[in-house]
Amino acid sequence: MVILTELGCGLLVVLGLFTRFAAFALMGFRLLTALFFHTNFAELHQTIPFNKNIAMAGGFLALVAFGGGAWSLDTMHAARRRERRQA
Repeated sequence: MVILTELGCGLLVVLGLFTRFAAFALMGFRLLTALFFHTNFAELHQTIPFNKNIAMAGGFLALVAFGGGAWSLDTMHAARRRERRQA
């Protein structure tokens, strides 16, 4: 399940297809990973991955908020739908 989430959602984010959904799934995965596996703050080797996972979750949250951008497949698909409606 973890491999499917990371590879599948990672590819969706790279392609810009269902970007918000994939970024939301990856954000949740990163938060759960940080909270369940990296909470022993007495060890530096646990603090660094915790901070990394929280930072990555913040980046995915930005993708959820703003989408994939102008070159994403989501944007291109939405532009084609608008053209069809106007024609």
